[in-house]
Amino acid sequence: MSLYSNHAGNPKVKKIRNSVIFIVLLLFALATIFPIYFMVISALGDPVEAGAVSYSIFPSKVSFASFKFFFDYSEYSYRWLVNSLIVASTVTVSNVIFASMAGYAFSKLRFKGRGVLFGILLMSMMIPYQVTQVPLYILVVNVFDLQDTYSALIMPGLVTVYNIFLAKQFMSSIPNEIMESAKIEGCSQFTIYARIILPLSKTVLAVMAILTFMDSWNTFFWPLLVTNTMEMQTIQVGLKNFRFANTTYIAPMMAGATISALPMFILFFSLQRYFLEGVTVGAVKG
Repeated sequence: MSLYSNHAGNPKVKKIRNSVIFIVLLLFALATIFPIYFMVISALGDPVEAGAVSYSIFPSKVSFASFKFFFDYSEYSYRWLVNSLIVASTVTVSNVIFASMAGYAFSKLRFKGRGVLFGILLMSMMIPYQVTQVPLYILVVNVFDLQDTYSALIMPGLVTVYNIFLAKQFMSSIPNEIMESAKIEGCSQFTIYARIILPLSKTVLAVMAILTFMDSWNTFFWPLLVTNTMEMQTIQVGLKNFRFANTTYIAPMMAGATISALPMFILFFSLQRYFLEGVTVGAVKG
């Protein structure tokens, strides 16, 4: 039932009810948007130390000096953005490819031990991420000696169990009759996966791409562990360089945060149209 649907009852009571709901939702929306708004207006301030910052809801003036300060502060400012883009893009593409393959195998193929293997994957999701950091660090740094490399930043996130689970659940809803028809036409398993399953799964692939890119782009702790030089730092780790023992350059840090948020907005708005598309739209007629 819609919040504003017509129904029998007192119109005055209905109007009050809908007004209260609207006000509550508006307050939630403002609470969600305000941190982004504060980040932007803070980035438009002068690049002064934290003690000299004048906080206000509305900026007294608009200045792009903090953005210039962000790029002039370190010769690696551009490199931080490039590193984050390389890592996040690689992790996103690899997750979309490998998780969709695994999801297709678990949902449509019949093989021995499928249920047990999928159960093990689900149990691994219950292990907190922080618990795996120490053994993962030892494996990547001490065993493979990959510290301060793109491999160390990318390898732990090549594919995640959550994305496999998401792809498997989504692909399970695709009718098997479509695959059987393709097999009658002589299609191989890979052809079915690439030319039938993937086009029908673009909704979940878009969701996986957005969530994975955001998670990889915003990750702070792991890049902080495996990078020793400013040259290999990502943007999230690089922003900490604007914080010193006695002060913090708030406006340049906010300028860097604003710049780092742009790729996520671009990705989201470019893929959001796939969210509401059906799984088998146009696949089955009659």
